[in-house]
Amino acid sequence: MDARATAGRGRAWLVVGAIAAALVVVALAAALIYDSSQSDVIAKGVKVDGVNVGGLHEAAARAKLQRELVPNLQTPVVVHWGSHRWRLDGSQAQVSVDTQKMISEALHASREGSFVSRTFRSLTGASVNHDVPLAITYSHAAVKGLTAQVRSTLDRPPVDATVQPTPSGLDTVPSHSGIAVEGSLGGQVEAALASSGARRSVKVPTHLIAPAVTSSQLAAKYPAYIVVDRAQFRLRFYEHLKLAKTYEIAVGMEGLETPAGLHKVEWKEEDPPWLVPDKAWAGSLAGTTVPPGPEDPLKARFMSFDGGAGIHGIDPSEYSSIGHDASHGCVRMRIPDVIALYSKTPVGTPVYIN
Repeated sequence: MDARATAGRGRAWLVVGAIAAALVVVALAAALIYDSSQSDVIAKGVKVDGVNVGGLHEAAARAKLQRELVPNLQTPVVVHWGSHRWRLDGSQAQVSVDTQKMISEALHASREGSFVSRTFRSLTGASVNHDVPLAITYSHAAVKGLTAQVRSTLDRPPVDATVQPTPSGLDTVPSHSGIAVEGSLGGQVEAALASSGARRSVKVPTHLIAPAVTSSQLAAKYPAYIVVDRAQFRLRFYEHLKLAKTYEIAVGMEGLETPAGLHKVEWKEEDPPWLVPDKAWAGSLAGTTVPPGPEDPLKARFMSFDGGAGIHGIDPSEYSSIGHDASHGCVRMRIPDVIALYSKTPVGTPVYIN
């Protein structure tokens, strides 16, 4: 092969190379021009909070969001519990949707990569598969106001079981569980406000609060209970809220009445001395102490209530006072009766006097 043929082939390859280079330059230039023309077009596969805006120009995408996304975010959020309903609409919550921000993020996602990769993706129909999150603002004060309304309606403290004494016996007030709205309510309302789908309803999350004393526990709380009916001269003794025994008694005379109300046994003593009250009716004994014995009117047992008055036995010679207003404020009992009562009445036992 001569030198002229070799040189000819070399020139041919140079021409081919130059043409190829020129074609590459032209292709790149075309790609750049095409890419520039697509600067406001959102790539295929891009969504905004689930709304497909791929292939749309910026203005068209914004219009679609205003048409398909924004109206749903203005519909009321309904909070419900049982028959109760509360509503928070878009104007009350001051809902504002930043469509420009979401479109800008969609365009930014569409422009990732080089102009060559973007052009190739566009021409081949490839997708970006990107979902721009919702850009929304609302009034947190409005949410707090709504949750405060819900709590004021639903929150209910527990009610302990209690005993209501009456002259004729003991009535029981049953316990009730309380209800408390959980702290997650505000977050659920905010999530509903920011939901463009059908989830615009919130069931109020609550939990029950158990009472400290339930109805089933009440009887165990009261191993003993005394009810004094002054009008009928009866002392009724209850064990675990059930009537165990009824005793005949005497109570305070006019002007020295046995104190009405709810008291409790403060202290107890067997064969007690008489600590004479420093009162005019006590005469020369006022303020003194009479030891156990014939002169001591307190026989066998004494159960104090109301700071000085008490339930005590009396000498058999005074049994005729039973059934009358006869004492200086105490509750008088026959000796066998007061001994029996004493044995079953711990300190702290409620004493209701009517």
